[in-house]
Amino acid sequence: MQEMSGLLAQYGLLLVFANVLLAQLGVPLPAVPMLIVAGAFVVQGEFSFASLIGVAITASLIGDIPWYIAGRRYGYRVLRTLCRIAIEPDSCVKQTENIFERWGPRSLIVAKYIPGFATVAPPLAGAMRLEFWRFMGFSALAALLWAVLPITGGMLFSAEIEKLLAWLERMGSGALLVIAAAIALYAGVKLIQRHLMIRFLRSVRITVADLISMMEKKTPLVVLDVRSETARRLDPRRIPGAIAVSIASPEDFLDPDKVDHEMVVYCS
Repeated sequence: MQEMSGLLAQYGLLLVFANVLLAQLGVPLPAVPMLIVAGAFVVQGEFSFASLIGVAITASLIGDIPWYIAGRRYGYRVLRTLCRIAIEPDSCVKQTENIFERWGPRSLIVAKYIPGFATVAPPLAGAMRLEFWRFMGFSALAALLWAVLPITGGMLFSAEIEKLLAWLERMGSGALLVIAAAIALYAGVKLIQRHLMIRFLRSVRITVADLISMMEKKTPLVVLDVRSETARRLDPRRIPGAIAVSIASPEDFLDPDKVDHEMVVYCS
């Protein structure tokens, strides 16, 4: 424990900065555990509460700004790229856009507490042309609220965290193996779910050429655009004749005479 204390005392703030920055840039590296441990070391006097909060907010903003600029410059393409590589791409797009549509820029304040929203929110704000100063204000407040909770938790339970760190230190490399195995198991389950979902989608997917052929043959056809309002604003292109519907209740938008027609659905 003494060796770990010395390491965090000497490089603690730097480690927190690097951890938070990488997490905000999109690296699948959780920052909350580090903030909890750092909170415990605030109680031990290794560094101050204010400096720890300041480092977390600064790293968070530095990580968010490039995504905001990318969203402002490249628009919806950035969101598509992010959600294409996300572990849960289905919730990545829909959840993010629905939250932003409902709450507007204020949703940035709670973005870091919502899985899938933390990384996507900054480029979405840029794509929606949110003013930079408003983005910075909401993001700074979000970083403050996000960092205070785990740091305070670490301070309140510093004795328990000290015991946990001592136990991990006694385990040595075994502790790292346990942590790595847990992370690998979680990632493996999510990747399998992603693979099964994509395989199912491919089984019911048609190509652009297939759709053109059906339209040219005058096949009784209904094309549904189930993208969110945000997605349609950011990318106004649409398939000719497509009906914009809500994915939650498409029947509300359909002509009763067409419900028996062949249906093609497309989204983001």
